[in-house]
Amino acid sequence: MISRSICALAFVLSLAVSVMPSTSLARGCFPLAGREAGPQFASMQLSVIPEGKTVEITYLGHSSFTIETREGVRAVTDYHGVHGAGALPGIVTMNNAHNTHYTPFPDPGIDHALRGWGENNTMAVHDVEVGDLRVRNIPTSVHGRAGAQANSNSIFVFETEDLCLAHLGHLHHVLTDTHLGELGIIDILFVPIDGAYTMSLPEMAMVVQQIRPKIVIPMHFFGQQATDRFATLLGDEWPMQEASSSRIAFSRADLGQSRFLVLPPGRG
Repeated sequence: MISRSICALAFVLSLAVSVMPSTSLARGCFPLAGREAGPQFASMQLSVIPEGKTVEITYLGHSSFTIETREGVRAVTDYHGVHGAGALPGIVTMNNAHNTHYTPFPDPGIDHALRGWGENNTMAVHDVEVGDLRVRNIPTSVHGRAGAQANSNSIFVFETEDLCLAHLGHLHHVLTDTHLGELGIIDILFVPIDGAYTMSLPEMAMVVQQIRPKIVIPMHFFGQQATDRFATLLGDEWPMQEASSSRIAFSRADLGQSRFLVLPPGRG
């Protein structure tokens, strides 16, 4: 009788452990309803990010960033065949507005090539965990010459430890309450500020106001005039700060005051 009780207790404890969330994944983002990710495995390398930091971001140029975690998991956004220096990323995200945001032939050594659009008008659904990084998507629409194309773009959310990052991709519209609920609380937001190919700058500033991240990092822009004008639209709530390097590392303690952080593009 005692042995049966012990076995039953051990079984219950094993179930409890199996459903406990990983402490390496962000606690500030809300999970997407109805999407459960199983364990995923990919090649990882020892991280070279500074000690005490959670994530390192490198601006490759246009809409591409490398995101590297403490455990050495690397992801590249809007991957178009260029991933910068270092090891091949384990995860890449892509959007298909233009060929500068995707490649039809991702390197076969990449474990997870996540397309932000579905085939034959279907919705892309991604929720991947590799080490201490979780990547998921929120489908949005693209307005092209043929009119609105539903689910043709994705916002990709990157969660690691206690930080949540979101990359808006080639966003063409303000967000709905459903989008905002799926996003959750975002700490660092990558925002396209071309002012024409995606959305007008006032509309994109409205999206920032909707999401309300601590750090706003611009992308998909063509010169100082765009960053200056967007900084004016964001106002004192996100004062502009120009970084001296295309690479920057963050922990939650570094978030501090909200700001509009302009990174110079590196190679890529």
